[in-house]
Amino acid sequence: MADIRFEAEIVAWRGPPPYLFAIIPERHVGDIRYASLSESYGWGVVPVVAKVGNSEFETSLFPRNGGYLLPIKVAVQLAEAVGLGDRIAVRMRVGRLNRR
Repeated sequence: MADIRFEAEIVAWRGPPPYLFAIIPERHVGDIRYASLSESYGWGVVPVVAKVGNSEFETSLFPRNGGYLLPIKVAVQLAEAVGLGDRIAVRMRVGRLNRR
């Protein structure tokens, strides 16, 4: 799957910070669902490799309201000096680091 690129605002969901997420734009949801057919490990959770600024990290998308949330790890928040309400540029692909 090709990289997905988007901009999103960092939001909180189900708890106070540092539980922060970026909402995946709707236009990418179909591509993610298709790619997840071979990559997902169940429960609708989709493994991804994401890059915010200079920080590349592995995580899993959370399904929510027919779309997905990208968790923004605390280490990424600190390294990139981003937090709740900030807009970030994201580069992401479905899969794991060792499966390029």
